Parts: sequence; structure tokens; C-alpha cells
Amino acid sequence: MKIMNILLTGGAGYIGSHTALALLNAGHTPILLDNFSASDPKILTLLKAAAKKDILFYEGNVGNQTLIRQILKEHSVDVVMHFAAFKAVGESVKNPLAYYKNNVSEFVNLLSAMDAEKVRNLIFSSSCTVYGNPVRLPVSEDFSYGFNNPYGHTKVVCEQILESVCVSNKGWKVGKLRYFNPVGSHDSGYFGELPVGLPSNLMPYLDQVASGEVQKLYIFGGDYPTGDGTCIRDYVHISDLSEGHIASLEGLIKVGSHAVNLGTGIGYSVLEVVAEYERVTRKKIPYEIIGRRPGDVPAAFADPSMAFQVLGWKAKRSLGEMCLSSYSWRMQLPTLLSSCNLAPIGISPLE
Repeated sequence: MKIMNILLTGGAGYIGSHTALALLNAGHTPILLDNFSASDPKILTLLKAAAKKDILFYEGNVGNQTLIRQILKEHSVDVVMHFAAFKAVGESVKNPLAYYKNNVSEFVNLLSAMDAEKVRNLIFSSSCTVYGNPVRLPVSEDFSYGFNNPYGHTKVVCEQILESVCVSNKGWKVGKLRYFNPVGSHDSGYFGELPVGLPSNLMPYLDQVASGEVQKLYIFGGDYPTGDGTCIRDYVHISDLSEGHIASLEGLIKVGSHAVNLGTGIGYSVLEVVAEYERVTRKKIPYEIIGRRPGDVPAAFADPSMAFQVLGWKAKRSLGEMCLSSYSWRMQLPTLLSSCNLAPIGISPLE
């Protein structure tokens, strides 16, 4: 595969930053764009430390067509990887208009800029939320679209827009990657998930409880129709997920457009994750089960076989490895920040 210049929108975010390093290691040139609305600028310094080189970065909005076209032209971009999106299910229920504007309207602006510059290769960060509340498990790519919350709806709409674009112009090649639940930190130990404020995702929340930054874990719902009453999800290591993007990049060249699940095929309940986290870290996690969170489905885990058949990708790392890597990253974060002359991370109180 030839060396490529790749624009990563939301490149300073959790998945974008890990994929940037994977691209560098594969010999490609990532160009990052982010407005830091949902990520911490410190991650760029940590990313540079891990890469041992400077990183091309632009601060700005993905919907700024003038800026996007400038980047595409100046760097002769071959492929765009689109990570920039709001992603909290509960927040999308409370503030749906912000999600439709950011995740859909800004995405259309990005596509318009790409089309104007004839850059028509895209890898799109989709989500298992496009399946809604699955009629059966595991979830496979032939399931009909569904959604239980505005966030999931934005991903469905974006996928449908891409389908229309590909029909209208055969020059477009699109990889739609339907993530399940990415967790963990990079194998180098230099960086991991660095959310702004109190996280809505389980693993960084566990890390903050384990480190003493937060008093206890609040679990949303204990009365779901699952074995222990808590939600079941498919957790995939961030390094496996970033490798999935490399596989998708190669897939665009070899097989063209594709839509695949990126998950392990194994579902764990929230309480099972807590138990495994306690086992590998030897940290007791105090928790309290509270009411359900709007928009959550009881259970979702992937049938990942299509990703292996089409892209040759398969998740390798276990839940224990995910928990331990996430915890280790959080524990050494103060030292990393100090070594890079960065300020400590501030935690917002739970509302």
C-alpha cells in the first residue's frame, strides 16, 4: 500500500489520537483537525511524546469548508478519517439539536468540501447505536437501521447520506466502521482517554474512582432484563480499534466501500466489568445503582465475523488487558503531565 496523507477530523480525541499514532507507525502522514470541544489539548503533547516527532495539527471546526479545502489542497490529502462528533447518549437526549447540528450538518459541510476538492475516500466513525435495541444477539451488519436516542439517529442519518453520495458518484469509496465500546490505553503507556470533566463512559469513570478523584461509581439501571440487571456491552481495546482503521484504509484500496462491526463478539455486564477491573487492579470500586439513563439499550454485542472476512481484522486483547491498561494510564498520568510540563487534569463534579 502506498504512503498516504490522511486528514483526521477530531484527531485530538480518544480514537482519533490513537489512530494517528497507528498511521504514523504504518508510515502514513496524519494531519489532525480538532476544536477541543470534547478533548483536552494536553493530548497533543502526549501524542508527540509517544510518536517522538512533531504532529501536523490545525485547530478549527470540521464544518469550516474554507479551512477543510485549504488542508486538503495544501497537504494533497488522499483519505479523510472522520472522528469529529458528539457521542454521549444521555446528553443527546437532553440536547438533541446540538447533536444534529454538530454530527449531521457539520458532516455535510465536510463532505461538500471533500467533493469540491475531489477527495472522495472516507473512513467514517459510526456506532453500534445504528442498530437501536437489537432484535437478537449478536448484532450483524445485515440488521435494519434502528435507534434509541438522538446520538444513534445522527449516525444512521450520516450513514444514509453516505449511501446516497456513493450512489450519485461512483468515485466515492467509504468505509463505515460501527464501533462497539472502545476502552483502554495505548500500548506505549503515553496516552489514553482524556475526557473533559466527568466522563460518561464506564472505563474512565472506573479509573477516576480507583485513583480517588471521584468517590464512587454510579451505575445507570439495575433492573434490565440481563443476568445481573445491568446493561451488557461489547468492549474493544483502543489499540485493536485503531488497527481496525488501518485495515479499513487497506480495504478501501482492495475491496472498495464497506460497512463492518468493530467489536469482540463478547458481551459483559457493567457489574462484570467492575469485577474484572477490581481483579486486575486490586482496587475496590465502591458503586451505587441509580435509575436508568435515557436512551440506553439493555444489551448489545457484535458479530465481528464480517470485519475478518472483508478486512482481515480481529480483536485480540482481553477485557482484563483493557481494564489494566486503562488503570495504568490513569495512574501514571500525573507523572506524564509533569514530564511534559503540563498542568494537572481537573475533574468536574457530578451534577
